[in-house]
Amino acid sequence: MTNNKPALESFALPAGIVAERDVPVEMRDGRVLSVNVFRPEAAGKYPVIFSFTPYGKDVGPKEGWLVAAGDLTRLENLPELGSEPGHIRVSEATSFEAPDPAFWVPAGYVVVIADVRGYFKSRGVPGIFSKKDAADCYDLVEWGALQPWSSGDVGLNGVSYLAISQWYTAAQRPPHLKAMITWQGVSDLVRDVLFHGGIPETRFTRDWMKVMRVGARYPTPMLYPQVLWVGQKYLFGVVQRLFPAPEVDNIEVPALICGTWSDQGLHTRGSFEGFSRIRSQHKWLYTHGRKKWEVYYSDEGLQAQKQFFDYFLKDIPNGMMDVPRVRVEVRETREKYDVRYENEWPPVGTRYRERYLAHPNSLVATKQLDSASVGYDSRSGTGVHFDLRFDEDTELTGYMKLKLWVSAASGRDMDLFVGVKKLDVDGNEVYFEGGVAGFEKDMAATGWLRVSQRELDPARSKPWKPYLSHRRAAKIRPGDIVPVEIEILPSSTLFRTGETLRLIIQGSDISGNPSVGHTMLVNKGRHHIHFGGRHDSHLLVPVID
Repeated sequence: MTNNKPALESFALPAGIVAERDVPVEMRDGRVLSVNVFRPEAAGKYPVIFSFTPYGKDVGPKEGWLVAAGDLTRLENLPELGSEPGHIRVSEATSFEAPDPAFWVPAGYVVVIADVRGYFKSRGVPGIFSKKDAADCYDLVEWGALQPWSSGDVGLNGVSYLAISQWYTAAQRPPHLKAMITWQGVSDLVRDVLFHGGIPETRFTRDWMKVMRVGARYPTPMLYPQVLWVGQKYLFGVVQRLFPAPEVDNIEVPALICGTWSDQGLHTRGSFEGFSRIRSQHKWLYTHGRKKWEVYYSDEGLQAQKQFFDYFLKDIPNGMMDVPRVRVEVRETREKYDVRYENEWPPVGTRYRERYLAHPNSLVATKQLDSASVGYDSRSGTGVHFDLRFDEDTELTGYMKLKLWVSAASGRDMDLFVGVKKLDVDGNEVYFEGGVAGFEKDMAATGWLRVSQRELDPARSKPWKPYLSHRRAAKIRPGDIVPVEIEILPSSTLFRTGETLRLIIQGSDISGNPSVGHTMLVNKGRHHIHFGGRHDSHLLVPVID
């Protein structure tokens, strides 16, 4: 779907806004960070919205927002590279993935955007979600609450990095933090992005760290992905110490969290995990399957954000507490979707149904009696597929899980890539949105697993969502048949009568998404998938009545 409008339009800040740039703020260790403050010209005390960015608080749309899309590029050039980020219209003072002062300040808020420690105009050593960064966020929240233009009530808002930093900030419970809008942000960088099911991610990681090095005052080793890849065998040793996950279970502040079906391999998993794990009494989940930036800055997205902040930062009785806790956007095609509301995630009443792998290339309700297997060349870029044709309209919303019995003819490990596609009644693939910058030929859902990392954490696994322990590498022997459970990331798709779910299993990336990729693979020779008889290989699907 090509958008005839330019990807990025900007306009001047409207009158009535005071812009104070490069305001120095001293941290607890004496380092000085630089912030921009946008506030109403009219005297008064206003709630404060904070964002923390490594991409440059002064880099607005006129300078060219920087994104990771194969190399450093401007957002407005992405359509020429085959991506469609949609249409975004913001003021020239809007930093990349940050709240637009032109919307929030006239609505009676102060917007503060800070350069993260060690980036652009902020002093210190550049890192990625370091302990010092988290302490800085705490200090900035408390600083903002005590300024003469502040009401003392502070909220957090932003996308991606600017969302992830909120998990770290809110987990420390700064006294003046009253609400957070976490719009598509991973909650465990290692599990959600750097290693998918134990497989090193090598495309987005490489490009993102190029972007991070642009603003770093000087490069540090962790800004080079080679450090991660060398340490990948020590998955939760070296790498987890470099990028410790935030203690999201410690978060109690009211939260509006955006999770999407269209950001698989980046923010999808972590957004839903964060929503499920935070202990906030008042939390909402806003799902969608469309373009990240376009939805965040849309009228629809902004009104949802404003209603939430107006209630929790201004005490305006606007019906926020009557809004159902989960907005579910059910996709039928890339352009066509319906919205309904639930009060829990996953939705109450979800019926999990096993669909067993069977000959010929089918998914069926009953396991076949005789044992069988299919194989594929793990390095060829093709694999095997199994189809489930629906005889009535069926909505699948939530988590799928794939249980497989697998073996390798040679080698002591396997990388498994799983895709769930939708085919129309004529057998043509129905594409969905995906990727960082608007990839328009993605699948419905995705999963990955390095077989040596198959050990589950029983305390955190659920029947419909396996959770890997990553405590040890359990190698296999050639020819040995072992069971694995593969997490398939959250999605919501409506299948009409006569349409088909196609499950794909192979040894490399499936969809062609240019944003996410894996090149450090362990595959050798042929893989075999075993089913029927004593091998209960099946796809678990979440059916919604």
